[in-house]
Amino acid sequence: MVERCPRCDLKFERVPGHLAGALGINTVVSIVVVVVVGIAGFVLTFPELPLAPLVTTAITVATVVPIAFYPFSKTVWTAIDLRMRPPEPGEVRSGFGDWIAVL
Repeated sequence: MVERCPRCDLKFERVPGHLAGALGINTVVSIVVVVVVGIAGFVLTFPELPLAPLVTTAITVATVVPIAFYPFSKTVWTAIDLRMRPPEPGEVRSGFGDWIAVL
């Protein structure tokens, strides 16, 4: 992922520790997806419960989802951070920070 937004020049990691929020969102989404996949696998295969395919699927989902979702979680956390702390003058190109104050 690029360090700055190519359109408005906002730095994605605005303050030290900014990464923690993105990791938190990523962790929550990943756990929810793994639980949903586990429950769906349990419900769909209930009488027999093939353990090896269920565990393999859960491990695959637990590995792929965090990696695939990370750029989105970083973007979502940056949006939340922008709502809590609007950009300061000079943090984005002129004309891009005005819309946040309206929200």
